[in-house]
Amino acid sequence: MAAVARLSLNQATIKRATVAEAVEGCVRHGIEAIGLWREPVADHGLERTAKLVADAGLRVSSLCRGGFLTAVDNRAAMDDNRRAIEEAATLRTDTLVMVVGGVAGDKDLIGARQRVADAIAELSVEAKSAGVTLALEPMHPVFCADRGVLSTLAQALDIAEKHESVGVVVDALHVWWDPDLDAQIVRAGERIASYQVCDWLTPVPADVLLGRGYPGDGDIDLDRLTRHVAATGYSRDVEVEIFNADIWAADFDEVIKEVSRRYHSIVEPAL
Repeated sequence: MAAVARLSLNQATIKRATVAEAVEGCVRHGIEAIGLWREPVADHGLERTAKLVADAGLRVSSLCRGGFLTAVDNRAAMDDNRRAIEEAATLRTDTLVMVVGGVAGDKDLIGARQRVADAIAELSVEAKSAGVTLALEPMHPVFCADRGVLSTLAQALDIAEKHESVGVVVDALHVWWDPDLDAQIVRAGERIASYQVCDWLTPVPADVLLGRGYPGDGDIDLDRLTRHVAATGYSRDVEVEIFNADIWAADFDEVIKEVSRRYHSIVEPAL
């Protein structure tokens, strides 16, 4: 796929937009793919969303999110993840992003990671049957307590490599700091199911989750990172995913326009 056609707008970047507004924005700006989130999809209706996206001629680059598997009793989470797999298949995406969950109430980090591994082993069978890849997203260590006990690409790959239908997400914000990142990207190879870009803003805001900026506005060497990912043969969509209160408050159309501009000037040349 030509680099120019690989930009995907992750719906979180325009969080206040409805599914219909996000799809319309992509079409208006010539963006051919969209990364969807389950909550707004549910609001719009799963089947209606699938039809809307297909009628617009868009690809669904990923569905976010499954995961949150670290509770000692995670039966409810397992059921929810089974639904998420079915939703991904209905939306015709082969990538379900997995935010695995933070440390459970017992504070047993090692146990939490093992529960993730056990849950993924079970879910991977159903994902394979549905034609869906469970894309494990390692998260920056600052999120270990509440969102992601897998902090490095190596930890995600240790689980993914055991299963045919499990891959990894390379999210620039979460992995750029890792001193072993280059080697782990090579190791990941074809298991990279999604590449997501944004930038790390300094100073970090009070809510670290909202510390993402447009590509080029922060401290990440996106050119270098993108070249390493591209060198693995990665040829899938590249999602721009930004959590930022000011960007969320801005006009959707202007945000999409800026996302496109930054992708074409900063990311695309390295693909």
